[in-house]
Amino acid sequence: MARIMFIVASDFEDSEFRVPYDRAKEAGHEAVIVGSEAGKKLKGKKGKESIVVDRAARHVSAEEFDALVIPGGYSPDHLRLDADVVGLVRGFFQAHKPIAAICHAGWMLAEAGILEGRTVTSYPSIKTDLINAGAHWVDREVVEDGPLITSRKPDDLEAFCEALLRQVAQGRAAQPGGETVTEVPPSIH
Repeated sequence: MARIMFIVASDFEDSEFRVPYDRAKEAGHEAVIVGSEAGKKLKGKKGKESIVVDRAARHVSAEEFDALVIPGGYSPDHLRLDADVVGLVRGFFQAHKPIAAICHAGWMLAEAGILEGRTVTSYPSIKTDLINAGAHWVDREVVEDGPLITSRKPDDLEAFCEALLRQVAQGRAAQPGGETVTEVPPSIH
C-alpha cells in the first residue's frame, strides 16, 4: 500500500479531487489530504464536495509519501502562496516521486520551478504561464514526463488516474526526461 498526498485548498475542482482520491483508496492506498492548516474544512468550487485537511503542509515531508496529487480549480492559486506547500512539490520532484497535476494545478509546478524542459499539458488558459516557466506544452489528455503526470480537465480523469495508479504500482516515476504520452480511447457508454 502506498501513501498518496493530496494537496488541497478551498475552491478545488470537485471531481478532480474526488475521482483520484476515491480511485487511490479503492486501489488499497492511503490517501492523505494536506493543506495549509490541519483540521480546516474546505469546499469544492462547485459546492459538491466538503473535505477536512488531515495534515498541515509544515508538518509533513515528501519522504513520508509515495506520490502527490494536485487537483485543479482555484485551489492551486491559493496554495502557490504557501511556501511549505511549494516546498513539498519541489521535494517530490527532487525525489523523482510521481506528481499528478490536473487542470490549473500546473500553477503549482511553475511556482515550484520544476517545469524547465518538461513536456506537460493543462487547462488551456494557463498554457502561457507554463511555457513561460520553461515547459513544452501539448494538448493531450495525459502526459507523463519523468515524475510529472499532467492532464487538462475533468474529462481526462480516467487517463489521469490510470497513469497515477500505474506509476504508484511500479513504485517509481517514468524515466526522468523521457516523455510518455498516453492516449486512452474514449469510453463506450
